[in-house]
Amino acid sequence: MKTTLKLIALFALQALLAITACSKLDVVGNDSVRAFNDLLQNAPQLVSEDRANKGWSIAAPSGGARFIWSKNFAESPVYDVMLEFAAAPFIAAGLDPSRLPDYFIFRDGMLTVGTKLGKESLNYKGEATPLASYEQIVKLKRSSIGYHGQMDHYGISLGNGNMFEWAKNLATNDKDIVFVLDPAPFIAAGTDPAKIEGWTFAKVTVDDENGKPVQVDKILKPFDLK
Repeated sequence: MKTTLKLIALFALQALLAITACSKLDVVGNDSVRAFNDLLQNAPQLVSEDRANKGWSIAAPSGGARFIWSKNFAESPVYDVMLEFAAAPFIAAGLDPSRLPDYFIFRDGMLTVGTKLGKESLNYKGEATPLASYEQIVKLKRSSIGYHGQMDHYGISLGNGNMFEWAKNLATNDKDIVFVLDPAPFIAAGTDPAKIEGWTFAKVTVDDENGKPVQVDKILKPFDLK
């Protein structure tokens, strides 16, 4: 019996050490927190609490778009991470909002697209802050965070090909934040993506599932915060 208990304790210790080691070796996850904090510290005027969505938001400097992330997955009224942006430029380019997939929300002249990450009630050591809430995403939903090597950006997946990205290094990158949309559903709903005022329709190089670079179409709203 004692031998069995010792083995169980040993296995538990090994599992804990493995988890700790993996956490320390998670360069992308850990450094994305550092880079996200740099963004928050360098553009505080763009960051605000979003009471309606029970979270926080980073607004585009020009207005008309926001990235929103949840304080608590268990309390999010719709999505845990999302983009909210003005529909008018898309409608002017031919969009019929009623033809968009049901993961889009069209209300009060704004379109919202995003995803649920989970149903957990998030627990904080101290006060919930914009950075602490992002750290919870890295801790609990690490698979949603990635690194875009071609742009030297970290990013969070919002589902269905949509992203919010931020520069690994604000001092050297000329695209410090980028709102990223998949053009396919907009094109299917009547939009000419090249005619969306304030957004850019472009080819973006990304790595495919085998790590090979491929070009994909995206609708982008990039900003240099310097």
